[in-house]
Amino acid sequence: MAELTEKPTPPADCECCESACSPCVWDIYYEALAAWNAQQASIKKDNDSE
Repeated sequence: MAELTEKPTPPADCECCESACSPCVWDIYYEALAAWNAQQASIKKDNDSE
């Protein structure tokens, strides 16, 4: 079984400098959130099939 990850927390207001950095802290957050959501969906699918 894959290790569960914690739901990512959004960056604080002071963490984004709004200078169009690449990657922005928000880009990293949204990537981590998408991975977490995919993991949760996979777990739910596995549990529903049992």
